[in-house]
Amino acid sequence: MAKHKILVVDDEESLCEILKFNLEVEGYDADVAYSAESALKLNIVEYSLIILDVMMGDMSGFRMAQILKSKPETSSIPIIFCTAKGSEDDTVIGLNLGADDYISKPFSVREVLARVKSVMRRTIVKPEVAKSDFVEYEDLKVDLNKKKCYLDGNSLDLTKKEFEILFLFLQNRNVIFSRGEILDKVWSDEVVVLDRTIDVNITRLRKKIGKYGKNIITRLGFGYGFEE
Repeated sequence: MAKHKILVVDDEESLCEILKFNLEVEGYDADVAYSAESALKLNIVEYSLIILDVMMGDMSGFRMAQILKSKPETSSIPIIFCTAKGSEDDTVIGLNLGADDYISKPFSVREVLARVKSVMRRTIVKPEVAKSDFVEYEDLKVDLNKKKCYLDGNSLDLTKKEFEILFLFLQNRNVIFSRGEILDKVWSDEVVVLDRTIDVNITRLRKKIGKYGKNIITRLGFGYGFEE
């Protein structure tokens, strides 16, 4: 599996190198740019996340974010703002520009890594689930917009988590997901979820989707998936 690429943009070279080193230790690919202008010369679409300082040289991080969010090919790339400024106004500006998180300096590397992991879980993994708004397998159909599931034309009474698990499985048929991956994609940042919770939801889901319950398979030691 390809590593996620992260771009660190900050005019403090030493800080960039520290973050780059620690991100790579965590398993990411990391690049650095010491100004917004030099960052914009890179192939931004390659990056899964940008850690962006606000106060830099001629072009601020806010301005760079505006440019990225204005272009369809880069508008969905998540941004974490990092800045020495900690006022509420700056935070509001950053969030209104579409920032996914905001960290005030000084910060610990551990905090940055935790924020990166959280943002990646919210913005990288989950969109992978929603490749389209409608998915079907024979007579089993899921409509993401209406939040409805249909079996033989009849609406099924699924809970939110059952719906999301089914949508995940149908979008990725013949793929086995570990419990950890299901937690990341369906439960995301919710604090305490036991493995047993996943098992119970899948057991209920199997019953509710009738003849297609047998398609939700268990691979002992690996996880669950929907097999055609």
